[in-house]
This record gives sequence, structure tokens and C-alpha cells, in this order.
Amino acid sequence: MDYISTRGLAPKVTGTQALLNGIAPDGGLYIPAQPLAPLPAGADFKTTMEALLERFFDDIPEAVRKDAVAQALSRFRDSEIVPLKTFDNLSFLELFHGPTYAFKDVALTLLPHLMRYAAQTAGINRVCVLTATSGDTGSAAMRGFADIPGTSVLVFYPKVGTSEIQRRQMVCCPGGNVSACAIEGNFDDAQAAVKAAFADPALADRARAAGCLLSSANSINIGRLFPQICYYLDCARRLGRPFDVVVPTGNFGNILAAHYAWQLGAPIERLTVASNANRVVCDFVRTGCYDARREFRITNSPSMDILVSSNVERLLWLLSKGNDVEVRTWESQLKAEGHFALSGYPLHDLKTKFASGWATPEETEAAIADIWRNYHYLADPHTAIGWKVNRDLPVTGRPTVIAATASPWKFPVTMLRALTGKTISDEFAAAGGLAALTGETPALVDLKNAPILHDAVTFRDTVPETICRTFSL
Repeated sequence: MDYISTRGLAPKVTGTQALLNGIAPDGGLYIPAQPLAPLPAGADFKTTMEALLERFFDDIPEAVRKDAVAQALSRFRDSEIVPLKTFDNLSFLELFHGPTYAFKDVALTLLPHLMRYAAQTAGINRVCVLTATSGDTGSAAMRGFADIPGTSVLVFYPKVGTSEIQRRQMVCCPGGNVSACAIEGNFDDAQAAVKAAFADPALADRARAAGCLLSSANSINIGRLFPQICYYLDCARRLGRPFDVVVPTGNFGNILAAHYAWQLGAPIERLTVASNANRVVCDFVRTGCYDARREFRITNSPSMDILVSSNVERLLWLLSKGNDVEVRTWESQLKAEGHFALSGYPLHDLKTKFASGWATPEETEAAIADIWRNYHYLADPHTAIGWKVNRDLPVTGRPTVIAATASPWKFPVTMLRALTGKTISDEFAAAGGLAALTGETPALVDLKNAPILHDAVTFRDTVPETICRTFSL
């Protein structure tokens, strides 16, 4: 499998080269150069993951791929890796049984091993991984890469917006090669700064002089995106019939993985984008107009507090049937004017395959309470939005799978308020109250007394200096 850029102005590369580059030299994102034929159905999670890696990273030896899968899956708490909790015709696909209790772990327990091999093969001494996070990617990247030889990680996260537990997962993460830095701004500021760093030739020159390569662990990197396809293919095996998928969506990577799973043979009929009050992707699916010219809102579902969703660019390439000229036009309009609009068959195909909906913070908490009342099931705020959006859509009669993207114990203040109406601002005290109310054992409470190891703060325009200082470039 070779890879090309969505913008069409970068040379074709191999899988390992795409892994290492993260983002293409022309600013585009890598996509497979060859058509995607269906994968054999019916295999278990481990076998499916191995088959995915063989398809997408066939230039990595089989023994390396299998070892990477074995090491990654050994870090999950449940033998099913992603359990499917079913209530009548509705299922919650629990993606949070990895080391940091979020769906990012499925890929980020695997990516470090693949990237280390790719770097060794390319003769690169050190891979410096830059990542922007709205909450969960940062800790998953740090835990995944911690103490992996030949790698260093720097995570930028919004100073205000993540939950305290999400923040502590980053700032308390041990490992001599990992760092976290708050940015004065929101996730879009962090993501824009990281993308600008990859496009900065002076920074690239300094990295090369230091024997380093700058790469990414965000879902802009195919090594983060493609492993997530596995759990939708595994859903198809377990359900055994056509189904619908609902994905709480921030940077659009997780639902794009479901779209790729459909291309690879999973019988997914409807893909539903579930958004919070920022709703930019929801509105895009509904109207075909991507318009980031709106007020940025900090909500109780912080991982979706995003206005510029990177992986929409890959969807644009698919919708335009590989027309990189159109993709460049749309992306240029978004950068210059803050919006663009689809028409013709791209708009038709978008509306045919996707549905969407959104929820306010108040509706989110009402949904958490309804799910608990109806199913005695704790759903985190992002998952609850998926449930609310699905409830409001026309019933299809097919099984519906809602991606449960994070553990509810990462957001105990919101969870407790939703179930009792009481606000306890201290997240660890709230976790205790939630445990007493539900009878469930809280997770992540050990973070309360963990030492702070990373306390740096920067601004968007000083991110390059922070990168050079952290990586000693």
C-alpha cells in the first residue's frame, strides 16, 4: 500500500514513510493510493487487527506487526478489548478499556511500536512526536510512547477546557521522554500551532541538524487513524447483520474510521455524526457548508470542543472521488475565509451516507440521567450526546451501535450533577459521590495524589520555541 496526499502536490510514499511524516509536505493528509477491497469477515479482534496492519503497512515485516499487536492488546483490561454492551436493539461499543480510559488507546498502544520500527529502518536516531489534544489524545500518546527508545513526545493542550482528570493524566504522566504543555487558547489554537510547526522549514532544518524527525500522534497520522477501523469490523462480526453507527465527533477521525470500515466490507448502513454545542461538523453534514465562523464554546463534553476538524479533509477527498484540486480549493477557502460549501455529487454523497445531530450541555446531562434510568448504564458526556442524537433520528429498525468513547470516570463532576442535580467542583470528591450513588468502582482516583511532572505553559506564537527547548533542537 502506497500513500498520496489529499492535496495532490506531494510525492507518493510508503506506509512507513507516511507514519514518520505524519502530515504530507504540501500540508495535506495521507490517504491510500490504491482502492480498498473488502477484508475477510468473521475473524476475532486480534486477527482483524493483524489483517488491517498487513493491508495498510505491508512494508513492515509480519513478525514486527504481530508483535506490535500483541504488545498493544496486552494493555487492555477486558479480554474483548472493546466490549459491546447491548440493550434490545441498541449497543454501546466500549472503547475505553485501555490504559488511559479513552478510545485513542486502541491506536496509541500500537503506534509507538510501528513508528520505532519505521524510524530504525529509515536510519533516524529520534522521532519527536508533536500532538495537539482536546483532552484524551494527549495522555494516550504520552502513555503509549513513554520510555519507548528513540522517541520523544510533546503534547499541547488547552489551558482551560479539559477536565481536571484529563489534565492530570497528562501533567502527572511519568516517562523520561514525554512532556505536556498548556497553551493559552483552545484546541483549535493548539492544533493550528502544531500544523504550522510541521510546515515550518526552519524548524525542520533544526530537527534534521539534531538527528530528529518531527512526526505526529494525532489522527492526522494514518498510524493513529487506521487501527480504529478494527473495532467497527469487529462489531460487524459480533452483530452479524447490517447496522447503524453513531459516533461522538470532534476531529472526525473516529467516524472516518467507521467509513473506512464500511469500504472494507462492514455492513454499516448509516453513519451519524453526534456533536456538542460547537456543532460545526453537524451543520456541515446537514447543509454541506463547513463554517467555522462562530463562537467557540467550552462545554461539558470537552473532547468535542473543536471548530476545525482535520479529518474532514480526508472525507472531502473521498467525496470528490480523489479530486485534489477541489480539496485544495475547499481547504484554501476554509483557511482564508473560515468556510466552504459543497455542491453536486459530493454534497449528495455526504447526505446519502451521513446523518447528524447535536446536544446542548443541558441536553447532554439530561441524556446521562435518561441512560442511567433506562439501562442502569453510566455513559460519559460524549457518549450521552451520541445516544440523544440517535434518539432524535428516524428509527431504521436496524441495530444501532453508539461509540462509547471515554470512561464516565473522566468526567465525575458532570456525571454526578446529571444524576443528582448537585455540583461538587472537586473531581475526586465527585467521583466518590458518583461511586456511592451507583455502586460502581471509580477509576483514575489514584491521580489525586500523583506528583505534577509537567507544568509548562506557552502561547500559540511561542510554540516553536517551546518545541525547540523541549526537544533540545
